[in-house]
Amino acid sequence: MSNPPEAPARPGDPIAAIRTPALVVDLDLFEANVARMAAHADRLGVALRAHAKTHKSADIGRAQVAAGAVGLCCQKLSEAEALVDEGLDDILIANQVVGAARIERLVALSRRARIAVCVDHPGQVAALVAAGAEIEVLVELDCGSNRCGTTPEGAVALARMIEDAPGLRFGGLQSYYGRAQHIYDPDERARALEVSIALTARVRDAIRAEGIACDRVTGAGTGTFGIEGASGVYTEIQAGSYVFMDADYNRVRDGNGAPGGFTQSLYVLATVISTGPGRAVCDAGLKASSPDSGLPQVASPEGITLRGLSDEHGTLDDPEARLGLDDRVWLIPGHCDPTVNLHDWYVGIRGGAVETVWPVTARGRLY
Repeated sequence: MSNPPEAPARPGDPIAAIRTPALVVDLDLFEANVARMAAHADRLGVALRAHAKTHKSADIGRAQVAAGAVGLCCQKLSEAEALVDEGLDDILIANQVVGAARIERLVALSRRARIAVCVDHPGQVAALVAAGAEIEVLVELDCGSNRCGTTPEGAVALARMIEDAPGLRFGGLQSYYGRAQHIYDPDERARALEVSIALTARVRDAIRAEGIACDRVTGAGTGTFGIEGASGVYTEIQAGSYVFMDADYNRVRDGNGAPGGFTQSLYVLATVISTGPGRAVCDAGLKASSPDSGLPQVASPEGITLRGLSDEHGTLDDPEARLGLDDRVWLIPGHCDPTVNLHDWYVGIRGGAVETVWPVTARGRLY
């Protein structure tokens, strides 16, 4: 197996020495975001289980736990394995794990750390029992995204099945409304959440009516945690993107601006490699920034816009010919999560210089 590529910078380097395209974190803003979410969770009286699918980084996960997070979420088993290997030991796999080989790995991981997993089908429960798993299991409810998750009736039946299964511990209800995270209008978002929260409360109460304790209701994200956290229904929030933000989340507004007051801390730093009439071309293309939620925005220099991305190039509109060869362009990713998975390293900057570099621990851990 080849060694991981060399980091694009070293601590102590000036920002001008960072090799591009590079994933750059403004550490002052990042740390403020981490502290702000921890304070929100305290104010709301809920636990924060920060979602590591955003950053896939053991270093960032440790910073979140140090600030008060009770643990992390992962979306994939291999992602959880990578973080447990780095000493993070309280992880909810907020997804379904299916197939004998994966379940065997899940059972092995659960012997090394506190691991919980979600189910939405009786076959998943049966497979865990057949594998001899001793693990905490949450039922995932479809609360509006029409993605994973079972019906209200199915959730009650699965809770009973888990409660009665040898080796399994019923851990509560997962109710994550992914689509609502990116409803830009605050009133429309609040109306959608009112319906999903009421549904979640009814299912929680129906489980309790069966004589099954349902003390943990987990879900919520960066766009919705304030409403769900204040509902009295959710006991745990799973926000992730708040540490970085991105162009799409910056469009999600509440009465005071971006939900929670989080600020942009993550950038793709690029270099101008070509110029022409009315345009410039930088070295950050589709392999450096994911366009699934729209093109990256140009944070600096002002007055420049990104016209389009190809594999290795970003074409910039520069009508006043402000950019020259080797100039730097700071891009705000359209969607931080898949952008992170394109990079091997974070470059952390403070005070005009590189302070640290962090590996993207679970890069490519999709299985």
